[in-house]
Amino acid sequence: MYNFTIKDLFSLKDSIAAPLFEGATYPFEVLPKIGGFIKQLGPTLDPEIYELRGKDIWIAKSALIAPTASITGPCIIGENTEVRHCAFIRGNALVGNNCVVGNSTELKNVVLIGSVQVPHYNYVGDSVLGMRSHMGAGSITSNVKSDKTLVTVKVGNERIETGLKKFGAVLGDGVEVGCGSVLNPGTVIGQNTNIYPLSSVRGFIPANSIYKNAGEVVTKR
Repeated sequence: MYNFTIKDLFSLKDSIAAPLFEGATYPFEVLPKIGGFIKQLGPTLDPEIYELRGKDIWIAKSALIAPTASITGPCIIGENTEVRHCAFIRGNALVGNNCVVGNSTELKNVVLIGSVQVPHYNYVGDSVLGMRSHMGAGSITSNVKSDKTLVTVKVGNERIETGLKKFGAVLGDGVEVGCGSVLNPGTVIGQNTNIYPLSSVRGFIPANSIYKNAGEVVTKR
């Protein structure tokens, strides 16, 4: 078993997303289940905290939603989350508490577990972002291979089959992605790792690392 299992990457305590991950080993396994999970969870949410604001769209009353944001269900937006000007949430988006979805950021088929920041011109598709992870301005996930074949995760000289045509990235808790970076299909980044700006990242990057380029990944001191 490779060390990018769900328990290696995330703290799910107190997250409304936690039941989605039950029975799964690797986080990419939940990607096809996000929409259905939201539809099941939404009607059970506390009406004192959440309100229904459209078809399969549940938004916490404490969330701050810009009037110019576009939100399509199924979608849940958690407590004290801010969705800024011209954000585009295309559906199958589970956005946890205390998150920031910024100006012109686009989300599709994603889980933002909690306290996640995607604040400036980000595209996040078919991805899972852990607690307190942050994507710098203009950094994106690329979720489909150019040859349209199924996505694999490269670990050293091995390739792990996901069985998915669309899979962007998984960020463990506390990951920092530098501005202008591209996370290629099947990228998995371990907890508390930093990605240098303008990086092109692919495969598995271990926890507690600094990614400078594909040939230079160092362990934090």
